[in-house]
Amino acid sequence: MRIAVTGSIATDHLMVFPGKFSDQFVADQLEKVSLSFLVDQLDIRRGGVAANISFGLGCLGMNPVLVGAVGTDFDDYRSWLERHGVDTKSVHVSQTRHTSRFLCTTDETQAQIASFYAGAMEEARNIELQAVADRLGGLDLVVVAPNDPVAMVRHTEECRERGIPFAADPSQQLARMEGPEIRKLVDGAAYLFTNEYETSLLLKATGWTADEVRQRVGRWVMTHGSEGVRIEGDGFEPVFVPAHDVSEEVDPTGVGDAFRAGFLWGLHAKLSLERSAQVGCTLAAIVLETVGTQEYTLDRADFSKRIAKTYGNDAAAEIESKLRV
Repeated sequence: MRIAVTGSIATDHLMVFPGKFSDQFVADQLEKVSLSFLVDQLDIRRGGVAANISFGLGCLGMNPVLVGAVGTDFDDYRSWLERHGVDTKSVHVSQTRHTSRFLCTTDETQAQIASFYAGAMEEARNIELQAVADRLGGLDLVVVAPNDPVAMVRHTEECRERGIPFAADPSQQLARMEGPEIRKLVDGAAYLFTNEYETSLLLKATGWTADEVRQRVGRWVMTHGSEGVRIEGDGFEPVFVPAHDVSEEVDPTGVGDAFRAGFLWGLHAKLSLERSAQVGCTLAAIVLETVGTQEYTLDRADFSKRIAKTYGNDAAAEIESKLRV
């Protein structure tokens, strides 16, 4: 399965606030918010949604194609990704802008306040997917993850025009884009990924009902944090998969990206939707227990053991038979 993952490639600046954000907000003063949080910790890590998903797919034994825009400061990051099985030959390098920056502060309840500097990502709109497909001899799936909004719409439209199946993952950009743009991103997607809050945003922005969304996509994959994952579609019974057990919640950054990587790997391995979601939930749990989005390593025996503990021996045996890590 030849998967191209389009989206952001960034450096993450991850900070920890030893309190609750909610304690700092005054209900009748929200229109005049002016806050500064003194943080206890700073970790600078590799990140970006497309890069995180690609890294996860590479760790699971695939060779995903990363498609996005970066600055000339990308050399070390490129080497890291290539060592982990990611094809970076279709990454555009800007000569004038830095690679994107993600600045995120997490409080003691795992709530987050974040900002994202686009930088070179704005040049992603100049990337043609046909060139990527020609280089690879075709594409089986294009993931349209958070990116420059113009690039997201362009990639989606190109997929429709060329008949390439695509997975819509609008995620953070639902807060930035307008209803007509979001409808273009979603309509006709083979897979749609949203979390619980993003589901509400999507319905509000598009004006569609949940039934209308299901009629417009192949499979709607909705993550609900500790409550698990629900997969719906028009004409088939919903699939529910509980979340994987977590020993300690360390850092939620990149957990959704890890789920997508595991789920997409499951599709590549021709596993069922249930098994694919179980892989996704397991990889998400590993990332939740780790500081940083690409700081984990995978061991086949340990991965299988974790799946067996939460989902049973039959699931572990079926999934382990497909693993090459």
